[in-house]
Amino acid sequence: MTVTDSITLADRIEDLLPQTQCTKCGYPACRPYAQAVASGEANYNQCPPGGAEGVARLAALLGKPVIPLNSANGVERPRPLAVIDEQLCIGCTLCMQACPVDAIVGAPKQMHTVIAELCTGCDLCVPPCPVDCIAMPPVTGEATGWNAWTQTQADAARERHDRREARLAHEREAAEARAAARRAAGSGTAQGAEASAGAAPAAPAADDAEAKKRAIIQAALERARKKKEELAAKGQGPLNTEHVSADVQAQIDAAEARRRRLGLAADDDTDTHSTKR
Repeated sequence: MTVTDSITLADRIEDLLPQTQCTKCGYPACRPYAQAVASGEANYNQCPPGGAEGVARLAALLGKPVIPLNSANGVERPRPLAVIDEQLCIGCTLCMQACPVDAIVGAPKQMHTVIAELCTGCDLCVPPCPVDCIAMPPVTGEATGWNAWTQTQADAARERHDRREARLAHEREAAEARAAARRAAGSGTAQGAEASAGAAPAAPAADDAEAKKRAIIQAALERARKKKEELAAKGQGPLNTEHVSADVQAQIDAAEARRRRLGLAADDDTDTHSTKR
């Protein structure tokens, strides 16, 4: 098989994956898994969100027999939805950083909200939550695998994931450029470093789809703000925001340190990663 054939096959395999970006296959995202299957490094039965139908789709593409889903990677199940207990949320931002499709909005030290229509049910926001305030209830009844998910949803999730990866790469590059400029300034060459940093290409203008996404996120933030005001009026605002354990505070501090390293902590009262587009 040539390199071109391998790339083409990986593309076709990726097109058949549900794009939940859940990492249950053992790879960091759907694309790396597709590449691993194309190269023979991974088997084609390692995607629980795709379930039995997903295995059958890949088997047909690869000209191989249909085999059971590998239980070591998980089980086929109804699709869950992340739900945050907003009275327990402490605004640590760890769930936002873990979400592979930018389905969680919020701000540091403020309660967060899941945009239900964007959540893929990947579970990745649950482990990093230091106060265990995220539940994953099933929302598709008896429907599992591809019966609980559509190609339209998969395509949208893939696009959001790819845009997130591009944004994070841009933010890392910008942070590195700022760090280089600071180092250069310390050695007396700040002017040249700033000129170099300023030469970075401008981000492309947002298209209609991006504008629509921002509108959805803004609406979710507005709902969260109104709910917060309603809860506060009833004396039921978020709990545990001031007196947290040393372990929890250490996790929050570590998250904030990462945000500062990436240059994302300049406006802590209003900043959200989902609105930096």
